[in-house]
Amino acid sequence: MNPQSEWLEADALGGFASGTVSGIRTRRYHALLLTAVTPPTGRFVLVNGFDAWVETPAGRFALSSQRYAPDVVHPDGASRIVSFEPEPWPRWVFRFADMTEIEQEIFAVNGHSVVALAWRVRGRCKPGGATLTVRPFLSGRDYHSTHHENSSFRFQPEVRDGGRLVWHPYDGIPKVLSLSNGEYAHEPQWYRSFLYEEERARGLDDVEDLAAPGTLRFDLSRGEAVWMMGAEGHIGDTMPAGVPGEKCLAILRAAELKRRDGFATPIDRAADAYVVRRGQGRTLVAGYPWFTDWGRDTFIAMRGLCLATSRLDLAREILLEWAGAVSEGMLPNRFPDRGEQPEFNSVDASLWFVIAADEYLDACKASAEPVPPGDRRAIQDAIQAILEGYSRGTRFGIRGDVDGLLAAGEPGWQLTWMDAKVGDWCVTPRVGKPVEVQALWLNALAIGGRGDARWRSTFERGRASFVARFWNEAGGYLHDVVDVDHHAGAVDSKFRPNQLFAIGGLPLAIVEGERARRIVDACEQRLWTPLGPRTLAPGEPDYVKSCEGNARARDGAYHQGTVWPWLAGAFVDAWVRVRGGTAAAKREARDKFLASLQDGLDVAGLGHLPEIADADPPHTPRGCPFQAWSLGEFLRLDRVILASSPASHSSRNGQRRRSVGSGK
Repeated sequence: MNPQSEWLEADALGGFASGTVSGIRTRRYHALLLTAVTPPTGRFVLVNGFDAWVETPAGRFALSSQRYAPDVVHPDGASRIVSFEPEPWPRWVFRFADMTEIEQEIFAVNGHSVVALAWRVRGRCKPGGATLTVRPFLSGRDYHSTHHENSSFRFQPEVRDGGRLVWHPYDGIPKVLSLSNGEYAHEPQWYRSFLYEEERARGLDDVEDLAAPGTLRFDLSRGEAVWMMGAEGHIGDTMPAGVPGEKCLAILRAAELKRRDGFATPIDRAADAYVVRRGQGRTLVAGYPWFTDWGRDTFIAMRGLCLATSRLDLAREILLEWAGAVSEGMLPNRFPDRGEQPEFNSVDASLWFVIAADEYLDACKASAEPVPPGDRRAIQDAIQAILEGYSRGTRFGIRGDVDGLLAAGEPGWQLTWMDAKVGDWCVTPRVGKPVEVQALWLNALAIGGRGDARWRSTFERGRASFVARFWNEAGGYLHDVVDVDHHAGAVDSKFRPNQLFAIGGLPLAIVEGERARRIVDACEQRLWTPLGPRTLAPGEPDYVKSCEGNARARDGAYHQGTVWPWLAGAFVDAWVRVRGGTAAAKREARDKFLASLQDGLDVAGLGHLPEIADADPPHTPRGCPFQAWSLGEFLRLDRVILASSPASHSSRNGQRRRSVGSGK
């Protein structure tokens, strides 16, 4: 396993613990206790990490390693790792020169901002034969920031009954409650110039100073060392007063094992990491470590994370939480941190809501699971509000046009999923009628048209316009945008994967037959990689082979060739559809496409799929190592699109396959 691979322990509040297999923190986001004070936003890093070492008769041996500027790794604990297991939670085994082996484990407590650690000697340990010392590193900062030495940091902990320590470094952030079965020695000092390689590679602030209040010392010959920490006000009853640390840990460990054993597979449990609270409801985090919940990502991801895993109650909670946010026919694309006003800068987030909501209602019908009438009404009202708002016109020039298609966009705004923008530079401007937006719009009209004739007539007009206007006969594929910049007849013919949504990835196929086959074959040849489709074909003038460097360079490459694993859902679905959806086609697709995606589960974020990867080989993963819609579409492929029979589709989530016309 790659030492730089990352592990994640999410807590269902939007906080998390994360790090690398080597134990060396490579991001500002890597932390032991990262808490969301207004779930899932308002995140603060409270405890960043620790140094640890064990003393035996043979000497002193480090269990940890840190990277310091300019590029020094110290101490040498990473060199002693002989095994790492991510399941059921991260566990390391260290071996010393005298063959002493120490096991270390870390897990987050679901539903609370609490992280537990434990160390034990493997095998027999003579009295006094092994002493562990742990030195915590604290900050108390916004999770996007870095921390630096200052005179305001309060090192002195409050000591409470039962050996509980409470650190409160700064006003305005949660206190850190620490419970252990070790002895605390107060030794305040600053550790300076921690270096975060991933931040340096991304052209961001990459050096940090952390506060070390003191040490915790444990005699491992007496049993395992226990250390738990939590953000006060967010820990519930996990560390009640008067209960020793060993007992608290035993209770939490048993409860977490039981909860995790309740998931059918490790990937089902990985999917659960994205489920977080928002107010009284639920939502999905778009990705770890830096995203919160985004509208577009939520509705795409939930099709796999919730519907394909038959978590229909969860899907309903998410839909209801967002349904109440419809404004002028639009759903916000993001609920920003710190309670700012929602952002509505997306044309497709609302349309993805319509798709996800309809598939949820289908799934309930297929599984005979009743939907409370009030909830059904709220979801259906939101669908109608979206269709009506879009049809009559809403923000950012979004409006139904006379040809039945959906126009959208204003100069300076990025409204589609290809939304990279640097200052005033819109990297991939798609003002006009983008192809995947039309596929989504027509699918939404078809859904609305089942109960309202006005949407059926608009759908028929729009479908005819789509077939007539998007086909590029000379190239044998679909234009990416028509009526570019709202100029009638202007087209953008860059070869992008967005055209796949007219064939796969959505319930209704707009293009079928020979044209569909030509499109899919061209996409396979020009776009497919082991981690999914590229966003632009090699050979196109703006193609960028890797997504690295500073923010401007990365944003400039984000949709100009960079691979996005979530697009595999639309591609593989289209690939199977143009082959008749046969069992043989599904088996071939599993071997040809799904297998390589599955290999990606162990590359960047362990048990998850990354946000993006480089366009050129070796397709190095980039961006968020844990991305909700990447994993969601993998699950949807595995359990819906490539399921063994049509009957299993409906038994799992009720997603229906529809098509219209020949597409010729």
